[in-house]
Amino acid sequence: MKVTVIPERIGGTIAAIPSKSHLHRLLIFAAFADAPTIVACRDIGAEDIGATIDCLSALGAIIDRNEEGFEVRPVDRAKLPCDSAKPIVFPVGESGSTLRFMLPIVCALGVRGAFEMKGRLPERPLMPLDEQLEAHGAKIWRDGNILHCEGRLTHGTYTLPGDISSQYISGLMMALPLLEKPCVLNVTGNVESAGYITLTLQAGEAFGHRGHMSKSAHSLEAESSFPAHKNIEYKIRGTGVYNSPGRTDAEGDWSNAAFWLCAGAMPGGNVRMTGLKQDSVQGDREICDILKKMGASVKWEGGDLVVKYDKLRATEIDGRAIPDLIPVLSVVASVARGTTDIRNASRLRIKESDRLRTTSKTLSALGANISESSDALTIDGVDKLRGGIVEAHGDHRIAMMAAVASAHASLPVTITGAQAVNKSYPNFWDDLRLLGKKVIEE
Repeated sequence: MKVTVIPERIGGTIAAIPSKSHLHRLLIFAAFADAPTIVACRDIGAEDIGATIDCLSALGAIIDRNEEGFEVRPVDRAKLPCDSAKPIVFPVGESGSTLRFMLPIVCALGVRGAFEMKGRLPERPLMPLDEQLEAHGAKIWRDGNILHCEGRLTHGTYTLPGDISSQYISGLMMALPLLEKPCVLNVTGNVESAGYITLTLQAGEAFGHRGHMSKSAHSLEAESSFPAHKNIEYKIRGTGVYNSPGRTDAEGDWSNAAFWLCAGAMPGGNVRMTGLKQDSVQGDREICDILKKMGASVKWEGGDLVVKYDKLRATEIDGRAIPDLIPVLSVVASVARGTTDIRNASRLRIKESDRLRTTSKTLSALGANISESSDALTIDGVDKLRGGIVEAHGDHRIAMMAAVASAHASLPVTITGAQAVNKSYPNFWDDLRLLGKKVIEE
């Protein structure tokens, strides 16, 4: 699929789509609850959410879409084939979140599993999560694009470093209560993406589960809204089942909202977003503070977030806790006055594409002055981007980044492989039209 976006400012009002991060978690908790649950949200049809639904369905959950969102009837654990020699197939596709959440859950249940991976997912790391699972009773091995597991986890103490993906930690937080005995999860060192760990805790609390933080430190640079945590111990009750609240709501997605908020910050932009939670613990809420530092007008008006263009200036950005924001922030930096340094961004190399390379390559092709190093990007602002033809590189965030770049380009921006947005935001091109852009699909 090829999409051409005509260069012009982006402005108007748009509703945030449901948080993919929050929805993954709510669906998983609901699938192991003691009664059916309505997970209320707008169904966006994201491929990653579909992968999680398919995996939960493979375990016996019944998940139906309705006008409210999803009705989840939980897994009947008595019917799980724990002694079967034939594995249950879990089609995780390209969804790293689905794999990292479902693998420890399947191991906790004690069923044989075969995770079918696609795209770059087989290349993305699982250490040290897989090592911890194997140290507690699981056996895990790969056969091409299939990841196999068998055995059941034992209770005890699990330890993960804090500077790895928070999804490893969240996966264990969702799985360990299913063991029916108390466990301890130690997260050592500085904890990155702490907001997404808290999001898991909040989702669990809605289902009657609480992980208790017994040690933490709160110290962080002044420009960040999110406190750092160090050496945290979570005491996890082994209940074996979650308590359904009957109904729960998925909050708006800050990660995908960032594309529209950055579009509003571009020259001539003015975007009002509805449906975002102002006190959300999603790490990508950091977009507000970063855009303010870059000179944009960022204000809450009632329950809406309004971002308008003001004179943009360069800044320094630490990408450790906000890797998904880096591509679209690079677009804003490309037309800001001065030199923006984005550091500590090596995790971008193991996403759906090597995002340090594809961000640099794509924006360079559109006229930006950007250079790449091993874990950083350096961007010298230009007066205006040129436009041109670029590839999505199979990456939803690169496709959406290129579309935002058209807000301040001299020529149209054509994106090949534009269907990559289906991974997280299938309605992206329609919503772009709602904000006044002319979009031509071929």
